[in-house]
This record gives sequence, structure tokens and C-alpha cells, in this order.
Amino acid sequence: MATAQQQNDVNATGMEKENGPSTHDHAQRRPYDYGGNPLAHINTGDSARLPAFGGEFQPGLYRPIDHRKFANPAPLGLCGFALTTFVLSLINLHTRGITEPNIVIGAAFAYGGLCQLLAGMWEMAVGNTFGATALSSFGGFWIGTAIILTPGGFAIISSLEDPSSGGSAANFYYSFGFYLFGWFIFTFLLLICTLRSTVAFFLLFFFLDLAFLMLGIAYILPVNEEPMQGPLKAGGVFGLLAAFLAWYNALAGIADSSNSFFVIPVAHFPWSDKGREKRGKVNNDDARASQV
Repeated sequence: MATAQQQNDVNATGMEKENGPSTHDHAQRRPYDYGGNPLAHINTGDSARLPAFGGEFQPGLYRPIDHRKFANPAPLGLCGFALTTFVLSLINLHTRGITEPNIVIGAAFAYGGLCQLLAGMWEMAVGNTFGATALSSFGGFWIGTAIILTPGGFAIISSLEDPSSGGSAANFYYSFGFYLFGWFIFTFLLLICTLRSTVAFFLLFFFLDLAFLMLGIAYILPVNEEPMQGPLKAGGVFGLLAAFLAWYNALAGIADSSNSFFVIPVAHFPWSDKGREKRGKVNNDDARASQV
């Protein structure tokens, strides 16, 4: 005579046959290796726990996102910064003979400015101090730059160049050079905070800092009432590199197992927490759990 436990087992087996196998019986699906693609860093269990993007625009330990109500705002801010920087850098390089930055004003107000500023505020809402400071500040940079460059509207350039009040073209260049050097110093402070994150993240701020330095030199040392062309074009080159790296980091922040077959590699510094963890030197599980 069958015991009660045996009868329960038989009933459970019958229900499985009727309704299909239990989800607990399914083996975990292994990701497919797409031909040994060097970019195919498959989002396995470990990589899902440690996403590739630099802590969602914050160096240091990654924060769990399972119960968070906000999406990751960093890719939006990075894309706004990247496009506006890309356009202005091409103009600084005099691409196709274009030397006046009028076309960048719209993007600087709306995308690199407003959208990036909003992304910075959302970074603040999710508790990301670095992301809030960086994105909000550069959003303000682009809005401020658009205000300076708007023809006629704010009369900043014309008032500095007005000879009736003792102005000249050099006055504007010197003033704009001061402005750019201030952003060079600020970006250097942010650069210091990326030294323990990822190589891709560090290079973004490294090239951006060089762009500000070169552009500051170009404007503060004008030649024949024009910005010095060598540093100006060098700033354009470094700006393009920063723009593409911003897009790269943004893609690394967007791509995950729900929309991509691989996670974008960002190369952790060996001395960073993630680099040490991957080499088995430290275990950050407790630190991550405390951030839930």
C-alpha cells in the first residue's frame, strides 16, 4: 500500500506531465560562443552581477539595480556630451572649411546642455555623487558655451570686442581662454577619481582634459587676432577622441543581456577593486550587499 509521501510524489509527477516540467528542473541556459569574437564578453551570471560600465558613471563598487525604480541615466548624459563635442571638434578642425561654431549652439542648448543636465539630476536621485557632479557640470558647460556663442542674443562676444569701450578681439580670446582653463582644472579633478575605475572611463576624461588644455592655450595665445591654429586643431583631435569614448562608455552602459549578445569590454585597471576581484585578490560581495 502506497504511503502518503509516495502518493504525493505520484500526484506531482502527474501534474508535471499535464502542465509541463517544473521550471526548477530546467538547466541553466549557457550563452552561445559567437565564433570566438574578441568583443563577445558574454553576460554570464558573474558579469550580470558586475556590469561592464564603470559603476553606472561612478568609479568604485557597482551598485545593485534589481530593486531600483530609476533607469541608468548615465548613457543619456554621455551621448548628449558626445554628440555636441563631436560637432564642435570638427569645427575646431576646420572640417569642410567650416570655422564658425553657430551650428553647435542648438545641440549645446538642447542635447549636450539640457538633456545632460537632466541626466545629472537623475544621477543625484539614484545616489551617484560622481555622476551627478560630472554630468550636471558638463551640461552647464554646454549651456554656458551656447550662451557665449549665440550671435547677437547675449552680446558677450561683441561687447568684449567693442573698440568704443576699449575692447578688441584679443579680449574675447583671453576671456574664453580663462573659461576653458577653468574647465581643464575641473576635468582634472574628475580624472583623478577615475584612476580606480576602468581604462575606457579614464581615457574619456584624459582626452577631454587634454582638449580643454589645448583649446585654452589656443585662445589665450592668439596669433594675428585668431586662436593659435596648432593647439586649436590639437584640441579638436582630442575632443573627437573624447566624443567617441563617451559614446563607447554609453554603449557599455546600455548593452546588457536583454538587448545585446555581448557586453562591451571596458578593461578594468589591475589595481581597481574590480581588477583585484577578477584576479581573486578581494571579494566585494559584502560591500555590494550593503548597498541594496
